[in-house]
Amino acid sequence: MAGRYLDIDPALAFEHALAASRRGGRIGAVREAVGITAYEAGDFAEALREFRTFRRISGSNEYLALMADCERGLGRPQKAIELAGSVDVESLDTPTRVELAMVVSGAHADLGQSDESLSALEIPQLDINRAFSWSPRLFLAYADALDAAGRTGESERWRVQSERAEQALGVGDFAEPDIIDLGEDDEPEDRRGRDRRDDRRSDAGQERDADAGRDMGADDAPSADVAAAEPDADTTVDDASESAEDSDVDRDIDTDDGAPAADVAAAEPDADTDTDTDTQHDADSDRGPSA
Repeated sequence: MAGRYLDIDPALAFEHALAASRRGGRIGAVREAVGITAYEAGDFAEALREFRTFRRISGSNEYLALMADCERGLGRPQKAIELAGSVDVESLDTPTRVELAMVVSGAHADLGQSDESLSALEIPQLDINRAFSWSPRLFLAYADALDAAGRTGESERWRVQSERAEQALGVGDFAEPDIIDLGEDDEPEDRRGRDRRDDRRSDAGQERDADAGRDMGADDAPSADVAAAEPDADTTVDDASESAEDSDVDRDIDTDDGAPAADVAAAEPDADTDTDTDTQHDADSDRGPSA
């Protein structure tokens, strides 16, 4: 995490490295990370302490140039020169040797020692006809030292050469922009291949469905008419069924109501007959026996 934020936000990277050091303080790589992030964040005292710890754990002088530069950052250029001289330069790798030469040159410049500053940069790696990763910065530092020594006529040549070295190496102003992938390339190649094949199959299936839909367009119209006609047939059948049901109901009503009506009509004359008989009987009684 610290390395991810180092170029974007050195202070945040330093905080992440410090958090890691609380859990793994005796691990050289952790102390190395704290030292680098502290240096980039401008905390030279912390960086110097961490670089010393890293050197004690690993026995490496890999960060000797940064340690000397921290001394410069803390306002102690003389200590920076002494630290650089405490180690055999030949035991250092070439990039560290070049970095250390530039730091020593800057320390002499801080002390106002322009000639010593210029001579500190005159090392075998200062080759105007060859460009290495360190060459653009070395050429530019030498041009500045020439200006400080009053040899401005020579400094322009080294400045131009510094720019040419950057162009040849593709660094600095000539560096290609970083292309940030948002994570698609993290997928395995076979998975991406399967996804592409699935996409092609899906597209082909959609095209076939579209073609089938166009071919069946003419056949679908009659089906729509039939479907539209079917509700009429159903309606007719339903009407016939309702008529049949009404007829049945009428028949049921005639059957149920007709018989009782006939019985009542048949019973009524009997009642009248009985009434007439009773009346005649009453009349005969009133007349009494005939003489």
